[in-house]
Amino acid sequence: MAEPSLAVGADARETLKVLALRGALDDRARVTCAGLAERLDVSTQTASRRLQTLEDAGLVERELFADGQFVAATDAGRRTLEREYADYRRLFEADRSLTLAGTVTSGMGEGRHYISLSGYKRQFEEKLGYEPFPGTLNVELDEASTRSRAAMDALDPVRIEGWEDDERTYGPAFCWPVVVERDGTRYGPAHAIAPERTHHDADQLELIAPDRLRDELGVDDGERVTVHVEGEGEGEGGA
Repeated sequence: MAEPSLAVGADARETLKVLALRGALDDRARVTCAGLAERLDVSTQTASRRLQTLEDAGLVERELFADGQFVAATDAGRRTLEREYADYRRLFEADRSLTLAGTVTSGMGEGRHYISLSGYKRQFEEKLGYEPFPGTLNVELDEASTRSRAAMDALDPVRIEGWEDDERTYGPAFCWPVVVERDGTRYGPAHAIAPERTHHDADQLELIAPDRLRDELGVDDGERVTVHVEGEGEGEGGA
C-alpha cells in the first residue's frame, strides 16, 4: 500500500477534485480563490483556507502571482484521488478484479525475515491456507499500473493482525489473492502483501506464495510479469 499522506477532510478532498477537473492533475491549473469559491459554493476566504490546507498536507504545490495562482497536484494528491476513485469503484462496479504489470527486482531481504516470524507465519497458514516460501517476489510496477494500484483498496484483503513478542511490536498487514503470469505460465494462488504502514513506494509490489515464484515462473530480475489481483478474496484459498 502507498504511504499515507497527512489526512484531510471531505471538504479538502472535494476541493482537490475540483482542482483536478480544472487540469491540476496532469499539469498546472491557473485558478483564483474567487473562481474556486464560486465552483465550490463557498466564500473566497474558505476557498483560500482549503488551498492552504491542501498545500500544508503536501497534496498540491502552488505558485502565487498578482491576480491568481498556478496549482498542481503532487503524487500524494494523485494517490488521494485514486483512493477516492477506488471507493466509488467498490460501490458501483460488479467486476472487482485488477490487473497490474511490472518487472521483477531484487528486494532488500526484509521479506524473508518478516514472513518467517512465528506471529505472521501462524496467521498465513490459518488465513491464507499455506506456509509461504521464506521470501517475496518484488515487482516494480509500470507507470500505468502504479496509477491503478490504488484500486486495490476497493478489493477485500485478508487482514494479518499485528502481534508482539518480548522484544518488539509487529504491525498488521493486508494480503490480496493474486495469480502471477509470465509468458503464458500462470501461478496461483499467491498473495500480494503490504504492511499497514509501509516504506515502499506506490510502484512496488511484494508477492508471497507457497513456492519460490522465481523458480515456478522461470523469471529473473528485469523480466516482466503480470499480476491478476482477485476481487473476491476472503483468504480461504490454499496452494
